[in-house]
Amino acid sequence: MSSKLGRAHAGTLVATGGFGGALARYGVDVAIGATLQATLLVNVTGSFVLGLVLAGWIGSSGRQRVRRFAATGFLSSFTTYSTFVVGAIQQEPLNGLAYVLVTYVAGFGAAAVGIAIGERSGVSW
Repeated sequence: MSSKLGRAHAGTLVATGGFGGALARYGVDVAIGATLQATLLVNVTGSFVLGLVLAGWIGSSGRQRVRRFAATGFLSSFTTYSTFVVGAIQQEPLNGLAYVLVTYVAGFGAAAVGIAIGERSGVSW
C-alpha cells in the first residue's frame, strides 16, 4: 500500500470513528440530558474503554486500525474534555473543584481497570 493511500485510509478510520463517537455522545445527551453527570459518565466510560483498547482487549487483529478508529476517532469524539471544563467552571468554586477531582480520579481508575482487564484477558495484539 502506498504511503499516501495508507494515510488516506488512516484518516478515513479516524473520521469514521469520530463521526460515530460524536453521534454516541449526542445520544447520551438525548437519553439522559446534557448534565454534569452525563459528562462524567461519558468521560469515565471512555476512559475505561480506552484502557481496554490500549491493553489490546478490543480488536485482537489490526492493532493500528482499531486504535485509529476506536481511540483516536470514536473515543476522542465521545469523551468531552471541553464540556467537562465548561461544566467545572460554571459551578461554585468548591463544587467545580470536587467535580474536577471526581472526574480525574474516576477516569484514571476506569482506565486502570480497563487496562487490567485487557491485560488479564490474554488477548494480545
